[in-house]
Parts: sequence; structure tokens; C-alpha cells
Amino acid sequence: MGVTGPAEAQPATEFAPVVSTSVLGTTRAASAEALDKTTAEEKAAALSAPAPGGERELGRVVVALGPPAEQGIWLSSPLVKEKAQGRIVTAAGKSLAVELRPGTGGALLSLAAFQALGLSLTDLPQVTVFGP
Repeated sequence: MGVTGPAEAQPATEFAPVVSTSVLGTTRAASAEALDKTTAEEKAAALSAPAPGGERELGRVVVALGPPAEQGIWLSSPLVKEKAQGRIVTAAGKSLAVELRPGTGGALLSLAAFQALGLSLTDLPQVTVFGP
């Protein structure tokens, strides 16, 4: 049986069109401070909020930075079954009042919460979660 087609590889006779790419949204990177619309007063209030009576420890989670566009001081975690007010405590003992949000997969902490606690945005800190 014979081979059909050319015996040697032929050079391409067509070329792909030139494609230009650009960053979606803006052409300049935005700083964390520019993305975070939470005021210093809101962060200070969350840091100084007393532990509410009747709260219980829900567990410990390692948190990653959540979507910076989602404003507020919140934690999304599978430990949480419904939205509620709660608080988190870092390994260093810093306590922060947060909105607890149900989540799946890894736990996410808001940009404002990371900044209020003085955490590096690239850290994956472990926090203890307290809720109703």
C-alpha cells in the first residue's frame, strides 16, 4: 500500500495573524491601598470590638487573600454555615471582628482584614474562628 501525500515535510504556507493582548480592566496595577475602601475607623472598630458573650470556637483555618474587589471585613470558610458576625484570632493573639460567610474549599480573608491585622498579603496565616 502506498503512502499518500508528500514524502517530505513541507514548510507552512500560512501564518497566524498577529494578536495583541492587553490586561483586562486597567492598564496599570492597582495597589492594595487603592483597592481597599474600608476606612481606618472601621478597621480600628473591628480590632477593638470586645468578644461577644455566647460565642464558641468554630475551628482553625489557614486563610488566603480573598478577592480584593469584595469590600468589607469578612472571612469565608467551610466552618461557617450561614452569614453571621464573629471574630478571628491570629497566632500572634490579634483579634478582629469579621462578617462570617459560608464558603467551600479553602478559607478566604478580605483585603481589609489582612491589612487591619498587619498581615502580609502573600502570607497564609492560621486563624481561630469564633462565631455564634
